[in-house]
Amino acid sequence: MLTHPLENLDPAQSVQVLPRHLAGPGAVDPRAAWAFPFEGGWPFAQTEAGTAAAFSPCLRLQTTFDPQPDKPGKGTWTINAHRAPFTSPAWRITFDATTPAEMLHDVHSELLDLYLEDRYSDQDRLFQDETAPYEAYAPLLTRGWSHAVKTDGTQTFLTPEGLGGVRHRYAIGGSSELAWRAWGGYPSEPHWTARFSFGTPTTLVAAFTASLISTEPLQRTVQDVPAQTRRALYVATPTCKQQHGSTPVPPTPPVPVSGRSQ
Repeated sequence: MLTHPLENLDPAQSVQVLPRHLAGPGAVDPRAAWAFPFEGGWPFAQTEAGTAAAFSPCLRLQTTFDPQPDKPGKGTWTINAHRAPFTSPAWRITFDATTPAEMLHDVHSELLDLYLEDRYSDQDRLFQDETAPYEAYAPLLTRGWSHAVKTDGTQTFLTPEGLGGVRHRYAIGGSSELAWRAWGGYPSEPHWTARFSFGTPTTLVAAFTASLISTEPLQRTVQDVPAQTRRALYVATPTCKQQHGSTPVPPTPPVPVSGRSQ
């Protein structure tokens, strides 16, 4: 039986892996994930337990991190956008704490760009974004993702190996429904899930999908890569000394997955 390169490395070995949706969460650091100018008037607070929150100076944007290590998903990252301070959110994005940190960072970086663009112009793209939905999903098709449309008003895009996806509700439904949902891992038991409510700027969804399919490898330790799907990973050259010798690990194409690995 063929072995995967990760199986020959020490659990603490640092490697670079693709695709991103199967890499694992990486370092959980609210300050790094949010990338806001905290020295420029963005309040930030974090408890000893790890719960954190940050706000825009106008208090219309609120981001929180609620770690729950004993629950599936290990907690939640949340973005709430309010048309006016202290009102109900106009839209919301939530990510499981197991979502790759680099993808979180890219969404929050785009969020900051939208905020600053609105602040210094007469636009209001945080609440009136005119970006077309295809800008968020067309790049998936160029990377070989499959596409299926249902009559219930949803379309689903799946990764080539079937271990990740993005679902878009193109027909407006009830307020409790999601406009976009993305996941990595087996659909029945994903490693992470991201949820975007109706009203979320499509620009932010597009930033997420662009990061999702980026070909820039993510650095992880072997033990942090989800074991159930690691055979579907490409492994780049390890970034530190290997356990057995010093020969680099060559890129390995994903192994077709026909069922759940044990």
